[in-house]
Amino acid sequence: MNGWNKHLSPPCSFLPIIFFLFMGAMLLNMGLSAQDFRRFEKKPVPKQPPREFQFIAYFYNQMVMNNIFAQNDFLNGQTVGRLFGKNTTTTAPFESYYFEQRILPFFILQPKLMDGRAVLRASFEIDWTWGDRNYSVGGNTGSAFNADQVNIQTQNVELELIPFKGVAVQLGLQRLFDTPYNPYRTFFSTMTNTGYRLAFWGSDAVGISARYDRDFHRSRVGYYQLYENSIQKKDDVVLWEAIHERDLTPTWRQGVSLWWVQDRANGVGGVSILGQGLNSLLNDYNGTFRFPLGNGPQKPYKADIYWLGTFWHRNAEFDLGRWMLSGFVITNQGKVKVIPKNGGETETTDISGWAGNLRAGYRYGQTAEDIITLDLLYTSGDEDTLSDQKYSGVITGNTWGSPGAIFISHGSYLLMPHGNVVNRYVAAVNDISNLGLGLSYAALGIHKDIIPHKLSVRVGGSLGFSQVAPPKGGKEIGKELNFRLSYQPRVFMNIELHAAYLWLGDFFRSSTVNGVQERPGDPPLETEKPNNPWTVFLAFKWLMF
Repeated sequence: MNGWNKHLSPPCSFLPIIFFLFMGAMLLNMGLSAQDFRRFEKKPVPKQPPREFQFIAYFYNQMVMNNIFAQNDFLNGQTVGRLFGKNTTTTAPFESYYFEQRILPFFILQPKLMDGRAVLRASFEIDWTWGDRNYSVGGNTGSAFNADQVNIQTQNVELELIPFKGVAVQLGLQRLFDTPYNPYRTFFSTMTNTGYRLAFWGSDAVGISARYDRDFHRSRVGYYQLYENSIQKKDDVVLWEAIHERDLTPTWRQGVSLWWVQDRANGVGGVSILGQGLNSLLNDYNGTFRFPLGNGPQKPYKADIYWLGTFWHRNAEFDLGRWMLSGFVITNQGKVKVIPKNGGETETTDISGWAGNLRAGYRYGQTAEDIITLDLLYTSGDEDTLSDQKYSGVITGNTWGSPGAIFISHGSYLLMPHGNVVNRYVAAVNDISNLGLGLSYAALGIHKDIIPHKLSVRVGGSLGFSQVAPPKGGKEIGKELNFRLSYQPRVFMNIELHAAYLWLGDFFRSSTVNGVQERPGDPPLETEKPNNPWTVFLAFKWLMF
């Protein structure tokens, strides 16, 4: 034992020295690292650092059977707009049967070098009807035998800069939605149930926007170049926006907004040969009001249009209690001036319309699908087609885009547009202005989770009336019944069966709105109503990431 102690155990005199050296090193390390520890407390190191590159995609496939089709063969690939409108859509006593497919890929780059202060996003769209075309160039087609179609479409290419906490600047081609929330950090369902629910602005636009999001309020200002046209001329369409929302209570949120469009394009630009703007053919396709201002370079117009409104919501998605309430009131005001180049008196048209919405619901069960909802919408209409030099109806983004506004969260399928579409976005009332005639609309939906978070069913009904009857027609637009059965085999994956039937009202006895071909100059006729539209489709949806 004496030998063991002598050669292997440290002498007792070295123990205090080793102890003080160890403690000194610890104290020295703590002193040198005190600032680092304080920094880590403010910004803790994540357990898993964010990935620099992310891929997200939404895949949608549906089998459709209905009696709606476009009479013009050139519009069979993609049909957007009002049923029985200038897009030549109509209904038939027989059924059509087809498959559609869509994928929306999103690519997100967040370089570690920028420490989370810069994010680049790009999203694209690839759509087709099964077996439509091949060996060609163009969007919304490309699945015929052999495929080999150049068909990818760019939705967004947007850079988000975050100079300070709560502040974000978005630059480039981005989402333009009429809600105060960041569309890249918010579920789409939230966007369709808050603010103006995409009824006025719901598309993509290039520009720059800045937002400020804190715990109890959120704001956004933005500038968007809707159409540039000739860069050397003042023939652009420009949109300015300001929107603010504040939490008044833990459950109640109130907001205000202002949009301003400067339209100097005189209908130039836009979708194909349809153009865009107040006097364009696009209005006849989208179901918006077409201003009879004349067209061409000899009668240019200048329009300044403002939208001023307020919106509110309490528990909009049933996550803070059983009762839900949301709504908005908004007015569009402005002036349109037509100044003939060859002289003559300037013609001025005043714009003054308004819209209101109220949505209420009750969650009677344990899940967000055990609910009853009631949706009411009112928009003013114009009955004299500017004979008093005043338009008293509503104007939305559908005047400049196809579509430029997508009001799809009401629950209808045929009376108002539905969101489960690929190439055919058509409804009896495609825009809330209802051709400028105004609209009164109500929808009731009853949801039930048969198996919580797995199997759900929904039954709904809606009806709509025009504020102003078209020539030789009535005010009743129609009544709809619809049904949905949804099964969720995995998270963010759904298999759904949908069906809807619309009984057309006397509104569609008028040849002005039911698609009956008239010779130019002929007076409107009272005709038989078209066949009632119906649809049945089986859909597969998967949000992958």
